[in-house]
Amino acid sequence: MKTRSFTHTINPFCAVIPGQVIGAVGVGRVVDSKHPDFKIGDLVSGWLSWAEYTIVRDCQLLQKLDANMGFPLSYYAGGVLGHAGLAAYGGLFKVCKPKKGEKVFVSAASGSVGNLVGQYAKLFGCYVVGCAGTKEKVDLLKETIGFDAAFNYKEETNFNAALQRYFPEGIDIYFDNVGGEMLEAAVQNMNLFGRIAVCGVISEYTDTQKKAKPDIVQVIYKRIKIEGFLAIDLNDIYPEFVSTTVQYLQTDKLKVIEDMSYGVESIPSAFVDIFRGNNIGKKVVKIAED
Repeated sequence: MKTRSFTHTINPFCAVIPGQVIGAVGVGRVVDSKHPDFKIGDLVSGWLSWAEYTIVRDCQLLQKLDANMGFPLSYYAGGVLGHAGLAAYGGLFKVCKPKKGEKVFVSAASGSVGNLVGQYAKLFGCYVVGCAGTKEKVDLLKETIGFDAAFNYKEETNFNAALQRYFPEGIDIYFDNVGGEMLEAAVQNMNLFGRIAVCGVISEYTDTQKKAKPDIVQVIYKRIKIEGFLAIDLNDIYPEFVSTTVQYLQTDKLKVIEDMSYGVESIPSAFVDIFRGNNIGKKVVKIAED
């Protein structure tokens, strides 16, 4: 088969140079292979690119998928059974180590990671509050996903007061996806020995002036643990994550929220939508029918 192909060696944590192939987590089908572990027709997930075809030199970046599981392929494209799910599960259970009944706050809670954090925490037995940027998203968190409460941060003039209202007894765990002023307010409302998992700082990515300045005196005297992490740090719990998540999916205990776009030409606008807060759940681009 003659295809348009791209060879790439990409560091996902470096800036993209104009003209360079853009890497992305994705799912694909092998159309040609010179590697003994990957045969034509195999389904794979891993680090691919913004393209219809990709040549992967380092096959450690790929893993085979079991098509017999019966889940949509989008689940593996960085979604509930991919990096977003692993970040949510590992950030909550490995970084924050929750106890049943603890109070959990999740920012950007309708996003690909945040909505799963809230669901894992609820299934574990925690009280969960999330924030999001529209009424539609807030309603989704409360009525569909099952958060105990949620609020629209754009309607709040004082984040500290808002968190006091929703957590009158304080926050035990804050899963941070936004950074900035929300992180500062969360620190003010943390309980003794509170834990903060820093997964993302969406408020700071496009505004270099927005840098969180948490009250370090509060951090010290409350003995707050603040830990940043990446999904790749959590590979040691990958089997546990997959086993637990598959069980939840098969028993309909976990809801999957996806925002699907179609065609390679839709990738740029889909990417920009994430930074504008236009997506709900995991943003996925479907390049071709399987």
